Amino acid sequence: MVTDAGHFKRTYLSFHPKLFRIAYALVENKADAEDILQDAYYKLWNKRDELPDIENPEAFCVTLVKNLCLDFLRSPRANRREEEIEEAITLATGSSPEKELETKDKEQQIRRLIERLPDNMRQIIKLKGIDDCSTDEIEQITGLSAVNIRVLLSRARKVIREQFEKLYEYER
Repeated sequence: MVTDAGHFKRTYLSFHPKLFRIAYALVENKADAEDILQDAYYKLWNKRDELPDIENPEAFCVTLVKNLCLDFLRSPRANRREEEIEEAITLATGSSPEKELETKDKEQQIRRLIERLPDNMRQIIKLKGIDDCSTDEIEQITGLSAVNIRVLLSRARKVIREQFEKLYEYER
């Protein structure tokens, strides 16, 4: 049996918000998450003849998106984004090689500190600080309330600031 466009839209597009949150949580970039979802829907549409045989379409879509995200994260394209962020920071400083080296070192230290944060704090600080998402967007992605987001963001910044100051105090 072939799935028609109307049935496809009603069934599979209803999962879009959930699939986007999953993709975004895994790849931590809005544009990449949207690209992955586009690819997922393309693959689903091309297999529309087989879709009626699937017992749990939502679970199937979640697995498909998760696998596409993992493939993306293994690809060289995912690593380019980190390089673009570093290049933007370097261009923004526009200073001497010594200052650039110092800035790059501090940036790496901050990234390491961010990676050590608990998952929920790390996700919030990346969404707000790196991807520049609004609180409303973060609410949609994480399912947390605005109050929870502000508290987690404040705590994450405090932890990073304290650990960063300790680190550089120790080096002096």
